[in-house]
Amino acid sequence: MQRMNRIFRTFSAALALVGALALGSATAAQQAGHGLEALDPAGAVTIQEARPALWKVADADTTIYLFGTIHLLPPGIEWYSGPVAQAFEASDVLVTEIPELTAGETQEVVVRRAILPKGKSLRSGMRKKELAKFDTALMGFNLPLNAFDTYKPWYAAVILSTLPLQQRGFDLANGVEAQLAARNKARGAPRIGLETLDYQLGLFDGLSPRVQKEYLLSVVDALPTIDTEVGKIVSAWSAGDAEGLAGLMNADQEDPAMMQALLTNRNKAWAQWLKARLDAPGRVFVAVGAGHLGGKDSVQDYLARGGVVSQRVQ
Repeated sequence: MQRMNRIFRTFSAALALVGALALGSATAAQQAGHGLEALDPAGAVTIQEARPALWKVADADTTIYLFGTIHLLPPGIEWYSGPVAQAFEASDVLVTEIPELTAGETQEVVVRRAILPKGKSLRSGMRKKELAKFDTALMGFNLPLNAFDTYKPWYAAVILSTLPLQQRGFDLANGVEAQLAARNKARGAPRIGLETLDYQLGLFDGLSPRVQKEYLLSVVDALPTIDTEVGKIVSAWSAGDAEGLAGLMNADQEDPAMMQALLTNRNKAWAQWLKARLDAPGRVFVAVGAGHLGGKDSVQDYLARGGVVSQRVQ
């Protein structure tokens, strides 16, 4: 159980960091022929003002803003104001983890990375007790028992982990990237990506079948409390508590290889990109998962090691 909990923490952090994975939840539910029913669809939305953390790095002719994002948010969180809005509106280009993709481009990568080979099924790889727990979870969302049979375990885990959040009103459309992308498109500014969707999904697809199954079973165990844990993450993000947020998202990481693949290697690469970008004039707004911008070996840490100072703006 301890290992399963550790794996869940690792990948729940990764889920928050890899926004593209959230696309799978709605897709799978639709393919299964079932819609999720909100627990309180008629409930009034409470407006909550948020002041998430914002940094900048700059030289004589270049300013780069660093903004940590949450990919799925509930309605009513008002974060686009003050220094964040001013920085975004003053920027020339939006930089996100992955570039904007069409539905067809996204689907092509998901099919290639997330679908099991012909003749294999998700359920066939589980023991009787494991299957019983998995089936109970599916029935809790009114999904047929074969709903995810064609998916690899890592992708089924991602899908399941988003379902309780959707019931609580969390939505990709409310997420920071979706909001920034819409504003960026409306103003006609360019958007570029630091990585590709194929690379991000490949981080999960490259895991061994055993680790993928452990991840799925850990998500099944954690389903009753996922919305509470993510709520803590959203609260820390809203308060601009970067260190507290990093502690929640990246806690208890005991697998150095996994941490390198999911966080530190990417942080180092992004810091190198940012340092090189300072050589070209302009104003750049960089929006990446908030877990990359706090704690040990954050993007700012790697920038500092390269002689680039980050200044907290909000």
